[in-house]
Parts: sequence; structure tokens; C-alpha cells
Amino acid sequence: MAALISKDLHMAHIILQAPRLSAADIERLAAVACASGVQELGPTAVRLLDVDPDCRDEALAQAAAARMDAAWLDTVHRLADCRVLAMDMDSTLVNIECIDEIADAVGRKAEVAAITEAAMRGEIKDFAESLRRRVALLRGVPETALEQVFTQRLRLNPGAERLIEVARAHGLKTLLVSGGFTFFTERLRRGLALDEAHANTLEVADGVLTGRVLGDIVDGAAKAAHVRALAQSTGAAPEQIIVLGDGSNDLPMMAQAFYSVAYRAKPVVRAQARFALDHSPLDAVLNWFRLRH
Repeated sequence: MAALISKDLHMAHIILQAPRLSAADIERLAAVACASGVQELGPTAVRLLDVDPDCRDEALAQAAAARMDAAWLDTVHRLADCRVLAMDMDSTLVNIECIDEIADAVGRKAEVAAITEAAMRGEIKDFAESLRRRVALLRGVPETALEQVFTQRLRLNPGAERLIEVARAHGLKTLLVSGGFTFFTERLRRGLALDEAHANTLEVADGVLTGRVLGDIVDGAAKAAHVRALAQSTGAAPEQIIVLGDGSNDLPMMAQAFYSVAYRAKPVVRAQARFALDHSPLDAVLNWFRLRH
């Protein structure tokens, strides 16, 4: 039996996930993919077994049309064989763009959000410059506004806690790396027991923001460098790294990982990531692996 299981897990599979899976859609997708069978992974996930590589593009296209997240896996690996889980913060780990919400305190949310969106879509190529422009608009915001954003507006995206807890239980090192601010990443690092967190530091004087960032900007290149450093310290190959992001400045760090995951991402990111979660929660990543019991 063990030999059969091992052989099966080295055949190509498609993992289908959605908040509401339709039996008719699953049956249709299984036929399109020429699957040998369907394995239920839970109420929101199934595995199409031994699928035909020649049917890959059509099956994935039809899954997308049916509003399913579909992951093609040539082999189902053990999560315990991975070593690094790295995540962006704003709109990936958490539900908001923190800088936009801070700007709301001085009535500048629309102006800041427009720059944020352009940067995330990749229309503004220099992330550091876009960040400085946005932070300059925060001049005069009381530091207390940051605490209000954290307590009143910031929420973890669905599945975040379980993803991190299960990853940690399987021995992965966890990294939060953000083009946002240490005020938020440090609180999340402590609250979620993350191994590392890196972000930008807002300058504060006399209890208000000066409109400046201290030190070097954590941009896309810096994000990738932090992922590489953790990979080096853990001896992780790309196939042992999971990186989740949503904006164009996440692409350099996502390129370090085999499991590059676009979460509710901008089109430029969705097009370059190997995997995407457009409908499912963050812990849907776990269904791509074998978990120890």
C-alpha cells in the first residue's frame, strides 16, 4: 500500500478549491483533465488524480471560469520538506493597505490610495519614490492614529492564523516582509510568533509623523534579499520556499520560491506567479501538501 501511495503522489494532480464547490463542476473538470479519480480533501477542496498533462491549459482555464482556484502539481510534497514561509503584509496577510488608512486620518486617503494602486499595478516603477511621496502626505498625522488603524481597521485575512500555525508546526521559518511600516509588522510578529519581520520605519517627532521614512526603504529588491537571507540560513532551495504576495513589489521575492502565490493579486502579479488564490483563504496553501498527522 505504501508503494501505491508513493506512486500516486508522483503523478500529476490538480487541487481545486473554492468556498462553495459544485459537484457538477468537479465532475466536468475531472473529465476535461482526464483524471483517474477525485479525492476529497475537505468541504472546500478536492484533488483530481493522475491528470493528463496535455489537458493542463484547458482544465486550468475552465477552473478559472468556474471561479475555482486550481493548482497544478506534478508531485505532492510534504509540507515538512519546506523550510520557509514568507509573506507580504498589506492586502496579503492583512485586509488593508495600512498607509491608506493612516492617510484617512488627515483626509488624504484618496490621494495616497491612488499612488498605492499605481505602484501595486506596476505603473510606478520606483517603489521607494512612490513610498516617499505617500509618506510625505502623512506629515502631521498624530502617532495615535497608527494605533487606531491597528486596533480598529486592521484584520488578518481569512486563513492567516492557521497557515502560520501549521507551517510552524511542520518546522518552517516564518517571515513577514513589507513595504509598509514596522509599527504594524512588529505587532504582527509578536502576536503571530513569527520568526522575522522587516519593514520601513516612520519618523515621529513630538508625537506626530514628520512625513519621512528613516533608513533604507524596504522595496522589492530588499524583500527579495530578506527571503534569500532566510533561505540561505535554513539551507532552503526554491522548491522549499513558499512566498505570498499581491503587488508588483512582491514579484522579486516571489521569484525566489517555487511556491510563488498570488493572493487576490494585481494582474501583473497573477500572470507571473506559479499559483494563485483568487477565491480561497490563505490556508488553502496547505492543501497543496501532505501534512503529518
